[in-house]
Amino acid sequence: MNDTLTSQTMTEREASRYIGMSRSWLAQSRASGAENTPPHLKLGRSVRYMRSDLDAWLAQQRTGFATAPSQPARSKT
Repeated sequence: MNDTLTSQTMTEREASRYIGMSRSWLAQSRASGAENTPPHLKLGRSVRYMRSDLDAWLAQQRTGFATAPSQPARSKT
């Protein structure tokens, strides 16, 4: 694998630590084709995860997160 790709990707073990899920969960979700599976690369027998893909996937998993209402503009009087 070239150095550029290696520096942008994580192994299954690294990815599982990064997202806080077990390696077996990652493997099972890939095998089942579940919709909420983190995006991954399959390079021969190797599986790799890109940090940017994992960050985007984690952001999509957020639930119950309320954003603060925007503040009304103050008028100058």
